[in-house]
Parts: sequence; C-alpha cells; structure tokens
Amino acid sequence: MFTRRHFLRTLPLLALPSALHAEPAAEVRIGVERGAWGQAGPADIAKVAESAAGEIWKWCPHSRIDGIRIYHRTDFPQTDFGRAPDGRISIGLAAENPRWSQFAFQFAHEFCHALAQHSEAGMRGWHEPQHANLWFEESLCETASLFALRHMAETWKTHPPYPNWRGYSAALARYAADRLAQREHQLPVGQTFAAWFAQNENSMRANAALREKDVIVATQLLPLFEAAPENWEAVTFLNHGPRVKGKLFARKLADWQAAAPAAHHAFIARVGAVFGVREPG
Repeated sequence: MFTRRHFLRTLPLLALPSALHAEPAAEVRIGVERGAWGQAGPADIAKVAESAAGEIWKWCPHSRIDGIRIYHRTDFPQTDFGRAPDGRISIGLAAENPRWSQFAFQFAHEFCHALAQHSEAGMRGWHEPQHANLWFEESLCETASLFALRHMAETWKTHPPYPNWRGYSAALARYAADRLAQREHQLPVGQTFAAWFAQNENSMRANAALREKDVIVATQLLPLFEAAPENWEAVTFLNHGPRVKGKLFARKLADWQAAAPAAHHAFIARVGAVFGVREPG
C-alpha cells in the first residue's frame, strides 16, 4: 500500500534545481572554533557547513552576509542575536563526532536564521528576538535543513568536500527522509493541512519551538522551494515591516511581500496560499 509515509520517503528532487544555473554569490566565510567536537575536527566541520550553506547561498546572488563563527554548545543549536566581538555572526552547534548529516542539518537551519536576521537586508528589518510569527521563521529554517541535506546528497555524488566522502551522499539523503517520515511529523490521518493549521496556529504563535509542528509546516513549504529555489533570497526580507505586538500572520506575509523585490512576490503569494492567505498584499 502506498502511504503518505512512503510518499515522503520518496519525495523527489523537483527538476534537480541545485543543478540549474544560479548566479554565483560571494563565498560565505566560515570559521570553526576548537571545542568538544569529539572526533570531528574544526576543518572538516567547516567543510560540511560550507557545503550546507552553499546549497542555499548560491540562490542569493544579490545578498551579502558577514563571516560566521561556529562554536560548540552542549544544549541546542542557536544563532546568537548579538555578534561576536570581531563582528562575525555566531552560530552554536550541538553535534559531535563525524555525524556529518547532523552537522549539516543543524547548520543549514541556523544559516537560514542568519539570512533572516544577519544578512545585509535582514539587518535592515531588525525585530525583537521573540514575536508571534517566529514559528514561521522556524518552519522556514526546518525547510532549509531538509532542502540542504537533499541537495547536498546530490552534490556529494560528484563533488564532495573530499573524494573519500562521496559515498556519504546516501547518508545525507537518508537523514532527511527519516526526519520527514517520523510519525510526529505527519498530518493526522484524514486531516488537511488547512484544518490542521487552523487548530495549531495559536499554539505555534505562543511557542515557536514546537519542532514537530514546525516540521509539518516545512513539509508543505519544501516542494515550493525545490521548485523555485531562487526564492531563498526572499528570506533576507522576512523580518521587515512595522514591529507590531501580536501581528497577524496575514499581515506578516503582506509586510514580507512588500519588502521583498518584485521577483519574489508571486512566490510569497504561493506561500500564503498554503496557509489559506490568498492575497498577502
């Protein structure tokens, strides 16, 4: 029987967008501090982070972002709201040992936060760290992790960071597929996403870190970004607009669309349609 779980495990890379011709963006400068990384070395961690960021950053040719400092955390990954003393963006990762899929997953998530908060355009849209629509940014970042892993899996088949890492491409794909297939990341049987979102929006607005719910949202967004990956650059404008306490999600989408270049307006409208917001503007 072909179930939704089987579908998610085999969700194809739509037209292999990572193989399309994106305009090259300036390389993201990433440094890794020494820390409790176990048997994973800073140089190798940097290679994985560069690969994960690259799958998204290559679609952001008009964006600029400062260098990134990766440090080790023992609790959870985090993109710091403040900068390092030297001005670099600080990202903490909680992975250890050569678990490259986990490193890639965590870093891609945090890199998406960096785009929204610390890129040149993102910094112009300063916002308070906690707000009612932070769940949407978290869901976009979950989407970024899945997107990066699936596309790294294709890239590493032919251009891995090191030749002897080529065989690791299958592990990257499997990590993403397994996350999509977990029971808690599925819509309840027989329930549409629209009905599910109506029931869960308020809880997500109250707590953006409900990961199971963030991933359910990400499964709706992933096909949109895989079909049109050039819209990752729209994330740099995500937090623009008036800082209104308790801003409605439809207003959030409208502010995002108004701030983003016209090339992204139709895409943001498609995102809105997923949530039943037909005309964000």
